[in-house]
Amino acid sequence: MSTFTQNPDTLGSDLLSVALIGPEDSRRREIAVAIAGPQATVAREFRTYPELDDVPELLEAGYNVIIIDLDPNPEQALDLIEHICGHSAVTVMVYSAHADSELLVRCMRAGAREFLTPPFSQNTVAEALVRASVRRPSGRPAKKTLGRLLVFTGAKGGSGVTTIASNVAVAIAQESGQSTLLIDLDLPLGAAALDLGITAPFSTVDAIQNIGRMDSNFFARLLTKHNSGLSVLSAPDKYSAVSMSSETLERLLTVARQDFDYIVVDAGSASGQAFTSLIDAASTVYLVTQVSISELRNSNRLIAEFFSARATKLQIVLNRFTPRSLVIDEDSITKALTLQPTWKVPSDYPVVRQAQNSATPFAMGDSAIAEVIRQIARTACGLPASPEKKKRFGGIFG
Repeated sequence: MSTFTQNPDTLGSDLLSVALIGPEDSRRREIAVAIAGPQATVAREFRTYPELDDVPELLEAGYNVIIIDLDPNPEQALDLIEHICGHSAVTVMVYSAHADSELLVRCMRAGAREFLTPPFSQNTVAEALVRASVRRPSGRPAKKTLGRLLVFTGAKGGSGVTTIASNVAVAIAQESGQSTLLIDLDLPLGAAALDLGITAPFSTVDAIQNIGRMDSNFFARLLTKHNSGLSVLSAPDKYSAVSMSSETLERLLTVARQDFDYIVVDAGSASGQAFTSLIDAASTVYLVTQVSISELRNSNRLIAEFFSARATKLQIVLNRFTPRSLVIDEDSITKALTLQPTWKVPSDYPVVRQAQNSATPFAMGDSAIAEVIRQIARTACGLPASPEKKKRFGGIFG
């Protein structure tokens, strides 16, 4: 990256650290003058657009604000903005002499928070910096790595995706002791909040409809805390036929992964382009299915469509598994799925029914099904199997 440093010294904690990116010296200097003041300091100026491969190095510097000139090469600038916003919570501002509506929309979708036009007024720039300062996390070091994304999806409705996902999320929060989030993307009829016994004032729909203002502070206000320590972004209480683009999903997940160590997603019986983006971003995808001809057939089709090139991140969960009453033997199950199942969650109707009636996750109790759920959670966190108990039923196929 071709750069020169204007302020190489360590910045004061009250100042915003600003990086300017723009090939045109005069325009870059003009905005640098407008920034001058007690709020911020220009830590570095870039005479060329950094390559996308150089973005991690750019972000390691810890800038609070990055301001990018669009006009010399709008397409390259927009790619850079999207890449920066997709990998960090830094506030990106842009400037251009051409403030047409199409360009404004594209900048917003890429993740830019402010659109400035020359001549640059010190008051206008100062107001933008105030907004950036409000968005800056206070008293909390930035996460070095993005949180681990765990996606649960099903072969068909009724497979038990929500039950498994919500209980695994609770188990991860308790077993890992680290920040854990459950996002209910089973729209429009997700029921994770009901399973957990929580009432959420905000929902996934609020996040989708306000994605343009999404940052850590706004995101935190949408979440509801469960007594297990799990944070939840629930589906809405009322039917809401809202659609979600891949760009919206990616922005939502980026903010979530910056703030949480583990993010569990209940994707329901998802499909389409947004689902492809979701599983591409996932560390692990759990395909929940039951042993029936229709569900195994659907699972086979999902695996062929979405996981032929992603098999290493896929774990198959056989839910409500009762080996003694199997009509389809285990060899036939593996053949139908084209992959060996990873987990067997036993059928335990009384425990599940009691959990649903009391709105208390069974992962917080002591049962055979809870033990398997905890093993899934511990494995997802890279923890060893629970040493205090033997696996009584489920676990990894051996």
